[in-house]
Amino acid sequence: MTKAKDPTPDEPASKGKRGKKPKLRDGIIKRGTTWYYVIRVKDPETGLSKPKWVGGYATEDEAKAARDEARVTARRGDYVDRNTITVGEYLDDWIEAHAMQIKPRTLKDYRMIIRLYVKPNIGRLRLQAVRPMTITKLYRDLLTSGGQDGKGLSSRSVIYVHAVLRKAFGDAVDVDQLIAFNPVERAKRPKYQYAEPGTVWTPAQLRTFLTLARQHRLYAFFHLAAYTGARRGELLNLRWADLDLDGKTVTIAGSAGMVDGERIEGTTKSGRTRLVTLDEETVTVLREHRKRQSADRLLVGDEWRGQKNGHVFTNGWGAPIYPDTVTQLIRDLVRAYNDPKSGPKPKEPLPYARLHDLRHIHATTLLLAGVPVHVVAARLGHADPAITLRVYAHVIRTAETRAAQVFAEAIKSA
Repeated sequence: MTKAKDPTPDEPASKGKRGKKPKLRDGIIKRGTTWYYVIRVKDPETGLSKPKWVGGYATEDEAKAARDEARVTARRGDYVDRNTITVGEYLDDWIEAHAMQIKPRTLKDYRMIIRLYVKPNIGRLRLQAVRPMTITKLYRDLLTSGGQDGKGLSSRSVIYVHAVLRKAFGDAVDVDQLIAFNPVERAKRPKYQYAEPGTVWTPAQLRTFLTLARQHRLYAFFHLAAYTGARRGELLNLRWADLDLDGKTVTIAGSAGMVDGERIEGTTKSGRTRLVTLDEETVTVLREHRKRQSADRLLVGDEWRGQKNGHVFTNGWGAPIYPDTVTQLIRDLVRAYNDPKSGPKPKEPLPYARLHDLRHIHATTLLLAGVPVHVVAARLGHADPAITLRVYAHVIRTAETRAAQVFAEAIKSA
């Protein structure tokens, strides 16, 4: 216990009952109805240590707990001044400051997550008052009743919330220096079970689909999607300059998507450029596609909307394809094959598949053929082969089963 000191310029200098000065005990003092603590903090500019008073605590225990935490951060050199900015206020400032650095579609998703799931629950809390248990409770509430009509959100949606908060609170620590540590890093987030791809066509079914799509002007799009595993937006972003048909490679450098009804182009999902090799058949398909596009250009004449060495996949007037066009087209082609307007129906109808399933066919076919996971991950544009392992775990298990037999046969024949 220390004796009460005369008030410093920064010290709360009020008197208690009967004119007595409040006593300072181990850095804790009561002023009026609230409690204060004081610690010594080194000024980063002068290197001198000076007292720092912080008040407004309802109980002595709360002030002691805050004091102990402040002492630890001060020793580490991580002490930050107390402020009253709320979570909602900080997130509003944060999203605006980062608007130019985030992809338009991602920015829209961030704004939606903050507006629907974060601000209604913890938006009024002081940023510095948020603790790991605060975030953990938020996740628990979202899982039980955070969705529409009081229904719970999926674990995947809550993990998206976690990703946004982790980045925002991380910037509050490292960039804005408003808090000493990131409480989101220590919160208990829900575990996410990666959903395995659904029904995927067999190689024979894929060949059937490509055969019936051959007469369509966008046949090359579906062929390239299946033979490279590239995403829809990556293919729609391609320019002819990205293709080296003599070298049999394609450079995936960006992606196209829709935001609020507008076609937007940006970087790939990982933000990285990748080089994907092509087979001879695919090169031939692309050469034929370029000839067809040149014929369209001659037919349209001055009305052509494309540019020299412009988009690989365009409509009949040379304008870039809208993403939903190819998504719907694969359904229309399968429907027309299974239920033709004239003639008999096929003995073996094609299962309905999404455009994204062509990417899954590419990955599963390569993995089952024994192509190393890291090679498949590079073709798909996965930032980490671990992602490929999680998404295609069922394929890996099938390959492992066959690997056991291969090893046994190798030993027998040795």
